[in-house]
Amino acid sequence: MITHFPTPFSYSSAVAAGDYVFLGLHRGFGDDFTAQIHDVFTHLKSTLSDCGCPLERLVKVNVYLKHIQDLPEMEKVFLEYFEQSHCPARMTSTTEFFDSDCLLMIDGIAYLGEV
Repeated sequence: MITHFPTPFSYSSAVAAGDYVFLGLHRGFGDDFTAQIHDVFTHLKSTLSDCGCPLERLVKVNVYLKHIQDLPEMEKVFLEYFEQSHCPARMTSTTEFFDSDCLLMIDGIAYLGEV
């Protein structure tokens, strides 16, 4: 079974397919990087909850940063949400965004199956 969690845009915030949840882009809002990354995690947790999946089941993420200088803060914040030994696999890269105030976006894959 495939379940879409649509947005008003041309993508879904998530698609649950079998034992997996495929997360579309999640961006944060706020005045600085720290506020935005915490907002991203708030939205990720909400989307995953809608899919019946806790944040701890996130197995792979792609993080897109506007400024590579934010990498140390990103590392610090990730450890506020995941135990050091249970972080998701991750790819981090830099890019420009259509919205000039956007400092990062995250997408990823979560596992719904039996642990």
